[in-house]
Amino acid sequence: MIASVAGTTAHVGLDHAVVEVGGVGLLVRTTPGTAAALRTGTPARLFTSLVVREDSLTLYGFGSADERELFDVVQTVSGVGPRLALAMLAVHPPEALRLALASGDVAALTKVPGIGKKGAERLVLELRDKIGAGQLGPGSGPAGAPAAAPAAPWRDQVREALVGLGWSAKQADDTLDRVAPALGASPHVAEALRAALRELGR
Repeated sequence: MIASVAGTTAHVGLDHAVVEVGGVGLLVRTTPGTAAALRTGTPARLFTSLVVREDSLTLYGFGSADERELFDVVQTVSGVGPRLALAMLAVHPPEALRLALASGDVAALTKVPGIGKKGAERLVLELRDKIGAGQLGPGSGPAGAPAAAPAAPWRDQVREALVGLGWSAKQADDTLDRVAPALGASPHVAEALRAALRELGR
């Protein structure tokens, strides 16, 4: 297992980053919050989980060991793969997700695209004893300023990221319509994405 990656940030996307280690650029899938804390050309350290499939090797990166641990634990539930696990952490920071699982908050869990009522109930049933409220972690990762991004296509980029996380195009458009007035004319893409995720998580 590749437990962590430390190197220079070569590229930052909405849901991924490329970290250069020893001359090799490693593509790491992340939550939008983790990606927003990284800056191109600066040092980065991510706690990682390597997911091995028959036809692929995918590295997922997180700002804290607690977030990585939760990513791994939720995948022990039948039907939860890395994409859904990452979506859960994109909507809820680790401490909020642990609390929702420990307290049986089905409503909070169903805010994640791809999780219905039955799926949320199964998550609670299987993970409540593994994730107690007393095991809440310190946070979801680094709290840096959002990375700079081109202003003009921000809406299309955020819409694409939301659809990639599992929301429908209509949900993404409606949410962007609601948050756009408060963002101003040229918001950072990462800032706009965080605002959209907060709105969808209500």
